[in-house]
Amino acid sequence: MFIHVLGSGAGGGFPQWNCNCNNCKGVREGTVNALPRTQSSIAVSANGEDWILFNASPDIKKQLDAFPAIQPARQVRDTAIKAILLTDAQIDHTTGLFTLREHNQPWDIYCTEAVHEDMTTGLPIFNILGHFRGVNWHEIKTDQQPFTMPAALGLEFTAVPLKSEAPPYSPHRHNTVPGDNIGIRIHDTRSGKNVFYAPGLGIVEEHVLNYMRDADCILMDGTVWTDDEMSREGISDKRATEMGHINQSEAGGSVSILNSLEKPRKILIHINNTNPILNEDSPERKILNEAGIELAYDGMDLEY
Repeated sequence: MFIHVLGSGAGGGFPQWNCNCNNCKGVREGTVNALPRTQSSIAVSANGEDWILFNASPDIKKQLDAFPAIQPARQVRDTAIKAILLTDAQIDHTTGLFTLREHNQPWDIYCTEAVHEDMTTGLPIFNILGHFRGVNWHEIKTDQQPFTMPAALGLEFTAVPLKSEAPPYSPHRHNTVPGDNIGIRIHDTRSGKNVFYAPGLGIVEEHVLNYMRDADCILMDGTVWTDDEMSREGISDKRATEMGHINQSEAGGSVSILNSLEKPRKILIHINNTNPILNEDSPERKILNEAGIELAYDGMDLEY
């Protein structure tokens, strides 16, 4: 399988347009050694020609322009995107669908029933797309049974229910249901390799840990370093746990969890602009480097 990281940042990207935290101010002024990042999304392919888009961020235009393989230009209107999979209904994972409204046929979109409800009520993007070419909805079940897509022969996908948080406009906010947020196990039946993708993750339950143990590569929620990171920067009183994200540094956080795993390659994705690990010269980044934990970056390519 081929995986291309279109975007690796959290909501707002990095630097965020209105943010003057240490990271954002520093990267603008050139005093912080860090790579800018757009909002998180990946593209997955079985053959390197036909691609499945995982989430559609508000930065999708810039991301597609930076990835020539996804615009093969075989005809006047063309794309190599064959289907779209949504892991949740968050703004930073769905509003890029507006940019994709000019497709020449209905989009095949895969998501859970819970996400479909949000996308037709609280954030009715699917309804709006119905005024253009429309949407063919393919329901993703949360029973952890593998499913396939016609455009990705050789790949099997398994939706893994995650403990996180539903969007603010969701009827499930603070009362989540299975399917509000999923991770995806992507298994290549030819190579036998599998990648576990979970850009939004609040708690690592035992069944999730089992998928991590078995993975050859993990692309995991890397939003914040500490649970109170936003308040430390004077941005918000909300803790990461309230927003459905696990922190990296504390006991039971993602660093300690990843350190307990021997098999997989470990990569953090969906990194918030406030996270000190974005600074490649920071002590926090040194901790990750010494642990063998990588940061996803825009344009990163993986092959398994």
